[in-house]
Amino acid sequence: MTDVTEVYRPARDPGHKPDILKHIYVEAGSNEDWKALCELHYKGHNVAAGTRYMRAVYDDGCDRILVGVMAFGMPRPLDSGRNEVFPRLKPNVNGIDNRAINQQRMAWINQNITWNNRTVLDTMFRGCGLAYRFKNLAYRMVQNRGKNFRYVESRSSMSRFNPFSLKAGMHFVKPKAAAALQTGIQFFSSILAAPGYDYVAIMEELAAMPEFQREYTLRKIREFYYKNSAQEKSGDKMHIGMSRVNAMETSYLIKQTQQIVFGATIYAIFVNPDWGRQHELPRRIPVLAFDLQGPNQPLRTDLLHTLDNFARINQEDYF
Repeated sequence: MTDVTEVYRPARDPGHKPDILKHIYVEAGSNEDWKALCELHYKGHNVAAGTRYMRAVYDDGCDRILVGVMAFGMPRPLDSGRNEVFPRLKPNVNGIDNRAINQQRMAWINQNITWNNRTVLDTMFRGCGLAYRFKNLAYRMVQNRGKNFRYVESRSSMSRFNPFSLKAGMHFVKPKAAAALQTGIQFFSSILAAPGYDYVAIMEELAAMPEFQREYTLRKIREFYYKNSAQEKSGDKMHIGMSRVNAMETSYLIKQTQQIVFGATIYAIFVNPDWGRQHELPRRIPVLAFDLQGPNQPLRTDLLHTLDNFARINQEDYF
């Protein structure tokens, strides 16, 4: 793996931890947890089949409240950011790839890498240092068939504005502008009066159009989205053409198109220091366990007993 940017910014006052964190734990979650909080996420609410979940729960012995959830999906077959970090995984270098090589590459990617494509916290629990602690522990713990992952990928627009992924120990490649930024701005201005970045204004303008004009406009948007979306032309979508795009709900189509034009996501990767230790990690970990070691160091399970809320972990159930 090639070198990438690594920055760790500790909390402003490492000695101060809000009391509420003493009662928050990280554990395996479910799709029901995602459904409970997905409306608070800034992007689309759909997740792929086979998604795995981790959740953060507040549990003080009396009340038990879901406070956060993370969704982990299968990694994308192609990703320019991954090609920078793992240059030997870049497909068809020097034109030597064949079917067997492609299959082995994807088998390795699916076995070793997962993609954190959604993270959301209840608004009442934001601003207390939970996000980066939750992400770091969940990245260590998430499993596939009883084994934790060696790497966790992320592509996020929010990482440009909020450093919680840096604090969680992720490594970032150099940010790039969205490839379709200029063409996308021109496209939106050619078919809509509303600014291309204003989702509400676009939806209102579409609703006010005569039906024939709305259908024509949506067809143009679908064509633009498909033309500029590598995701819609890779993996199991490679041979289905525009059938999936044509079936998209209008709201989802607009959000996905805006993401291609304005998203400028940043690729980041977490190298799991606890890879191969899945049987040594508790199935439920206090979120303050993050503070027992550096974000890229193995979890100090021998120090868990020093946490105030260690007694809330039932060893018979969770170890």
